[in-house]
Amino acid sequence: MKITRIELFRAALPLKRPFRISLGTVETAGTVFVRLHGEDGLYGMGEANPSLPICGETVGTVTAAAEVYAKVLIGRPAHDIDGATAAMRAALPGNVTARSAFDMALYDLLGKRAGLPLYALLGGTRRALVTDNTIGIDTPQAMAQRAAEMRDAGFEAIKVKLGTTYQEDVARIRAIRDAVGADTFLRIDANQGWDRVTALKVLADLADAGIQYCEQPVRASDTDALAEVSRSSAIPVMADESLFDDVDALRLVRAGACRYFNIKLSKSAGIHTALRINGIAEAAGIACMVGCMIETRLGLTAAAHLVSARPNIRFADLDGADMLRDDPVTGGMTYGAGGAITLPDGPGLGADLRDDALAALDRTEFA
Repeated sequence: MKITRIELFRAALPLKRPFRISLGTVETAGTVFVRLHGEDGLYGMGEANPSLPICGETVGTVTAAAEVYAKVLIGRPAHDIDGATAAMRAALPGNVTARSAFDMALYDLLGKRAGLPLYALLGGTRRALVTDNTIGIDTPQAMAQRAAEMRDAGFEAIKVKLGTTYQEDVARIRAIRDAVGADTFLRIDANQGWDRVTALKVLADLADAGIQYCEQPVRASDTDALAEVSRSSAIPVMADESLFDDVDALRLVRAGACRYFNIKLSKSAGIHTALRINGIAEAAGIACMVGCMIETRLGLTAAAHLVSARPNIRFADLDGADMLRDDPVTGGMTYGAGGAITLPDGPGLGADLRDDALAALDRTEFA
């Protein structure tokens, strides 16, 4: 089965409320959807949700790169994901978020042709999944109130965005812990917002606060600082922005830089490389989380299938669609009480976009 036609759809999806992290504030999520058609009439869907401060991509750059990748993939065998990955990298080696949408669509199409849900196509099984819920940076009082609301909604784990000053960030966590009590897991994420001295001080002062782990406390490029903080902190450190691909994974393992990996499809250029990252992590005794950008349930469903298929992926941070005012997806994973995730039963991703949502989007076609 060859790829015969590719469509690109551009969307701007408003959030329920502004979402602030140390790298900036988001009010609208820009997204590019890919629909990849095979000659047998089946098609696969993918989503690219770019983050400028993390991946250096925008909807504009994703669109430009996607046009290059579309021309490369037309006429290729749809089952040859390894070959398609190599061809895209040869044509345009960066642009990982753009590539992630094509990777996702290829896996969706292959799963549909095989009649298997993606987790089964990947050689895994369906297992119980639970996501945390995330609080953006705000005042300690506002963040504590949000945390209490999440606890009351049944969430067992809450992710808290930090990365401003020592005093402010410690005050935020103290207020949140007081609000939710001792039984709720707290996960913190500085998004590179601290230098190594601040990171060491914050984590030392929060050692008694019941923090499950801390994501990316220092700059992504400073592996030495990440390793020092990880060695010195009683709170486990997770690499996020430092980890894009399997080469990064090997570098972090060799440096002893962290105890956990955060894999995101938008950073790893999709499932193909994400599997390689997890393989290195598993061999090194490092458990993984699969995280997300502010994506629809299309991209999140692909991520959830990956989590289900690989037991070494211990944590899920897949709450991005819960931040959107309207999620244009039909089918796909669903959220239950307390962040429980239910995977769809259909082949491939088991997710698609509503016809009315697609009709309203700017569209480009390649054949």
